[in-house]
Amino acid sequence: MARRNFKVLYVSGEVSPFIRVSSLADYMASFPQALEEEGFEARIMMPKYGIINDRKFRLHDVLRLSDIEVRLKEKSDMLHVKVTALPSSKIQTYFLYNEKYFKRNGLFSDIQLGGDHKASAEKLSFFSLGVMETLVRLGWQPDIIHCHDWHAGLVPLLVKTRYAQHEFFRKVKVVQTIHNAYRQGIFQAKVLQKYLPDEVFAGLEVKDDEVNLLATGVKYADLVTTTSKSYAQDLTRDGNFSWGLDELLNARGTSFHGIRNGIDTRQWNPSTDKLIKKRYSVEQPEIKLEDKKVLLEELGLPFEEEKPVVGVLANFNTIQGGELLKESLARLLELDIQLVVFGSGEKEYEQIFKDAAEENPEKLALRTEFTDAFYHQMMSGLDILILPAQIEACGMAQMFAMTYGTVPVAYAGGGIVETIEEIDGENGTGYVFRDYTSDSLIAKLSEALALYEDRERWGRLVLECMGRDFSWKSSAEEYGELYRQLLG
Repeated sequence: MARRNFKVLYVSGEVSPFIRVSSLADYMASFPQALEEEGFEARIMMPKYGIINDRKFRLHDVLRLSDIEVRLKEKSDMLHVKVTALPSSKIQTYFLYNEKYFKRNGLFSDIQLGGDHKASAEKLSFFSLGVMETLVRLGWQPDIIHCHDWHAGLVPLLVKTRYAQHEFFRKVKVVQTIHNAYRQGIFQAKVLQKYLPDEVFAGLEVKDDEVNLLATGVKYADLVTTTSKSYAQDLTRDGNFSWGLDELLNARGTSFHGIRNGIDTRQWNPSTDKLIKKRYSVEQPEIKLEDKKVLLEELGLPFEEEKPVVGVLANFNTIQGGELLKESLARLLELDIQLVVFGSGEKEYEQIFKDAAEENPEKLALRTEFTDAFYHQMMSGLDILILPAQIEACGMAQMFAMTYGTVPVAYAGGGIVETIEEIDGENGTGYVFRDYTSDSLIAKLSEALALYEDRERWGRLVLECMGRDFSWKSSAEEYGELYRQLLG
């Protein structure tokens, strides 16, 4: 293990349990802890959105981190910082706050996904510059700033331009991680030009008068990573798959790496999980049935011991499974199952699934509001989990599911094929469909349901899933080695 002499700052737009929009939040809740165990000192910076509950998470003001001046192109605004420890750790998490930017509708938005683009451009500029100024005021000098997704894509550029001659940042290295290549932070160039200093604006990745913040981070970072080797290969092989990032990523050569996600096996452990009603283990897997009862009761669905409960986890948009679920819904309802749909997104899809739940009250339940408690209870109470996303860099849901003895049925994207061993006779942990069609999804689910009828074989499959090691250990070691190489 390395001596604790390397410092890493993680910059992200979301961190669980403070705020969760995507699986990035789950990643940020566990990855920094895994790197601390590898001998690095980790800290986190993120925005202080107005919806984050200060009392619940024990955020407190830091007197010396108040009234930090952040200079945009034509004006200055003041930044205030609150701090708390990441739950179940000692990792300091800093929340950058300005009431004007973050009190209301404070979450970042992406022009590709809709939202208040102009306000987001200003917020992003303020937050990114605020990260740099907060570090200077704090006096904690990281060896590496590790940026996650497009929300932090300005930071590598700032290190290499405006702050390049600043003594504090002279030796700092920057890592940019891609979690979702289709979310790139696309903004009209003229909007960002209003807020960024000229030397920073000049370095942005611009095409057809649009700025791409993720591409900017990829271009200026010293090291670029993504969350599985398979996804890294996909991104460099196919321009459509990478949403145009392939040329930049191929230019990175050996400084672009894919490293598979892990999960926090202390937080995600059915034998110790305080968020589920009945705890169980490989020694007592039969107790999982009690969690199935609890889940169905919470959702208002009748309990039938022999009937499989199938969950679907999706964002309600075309890329993340909303359209495939819509196309498959009628056929899913024809099967002898109970169906739990968990997700949110575009209102068109949400209304379709809501109507279907109202028309099939004993067959289908819809949950659109995310809570950690329900997420854990769902993983423990389901028999099968469908993951219909068309593009999945790696994801963690399939690993959560298998750890809780829930069998995944997922599309073969990115890290899915690195974490699910396809069922073959007595071996394997789940089902993978390779044609992105309703026919292919239903066929694989039907295979799972047929195996479910063989209760003895299904019991062995559940134990096989629960026995797999999805901890961060090997991935954290790989990251640690990359960090050390980067630092020489």
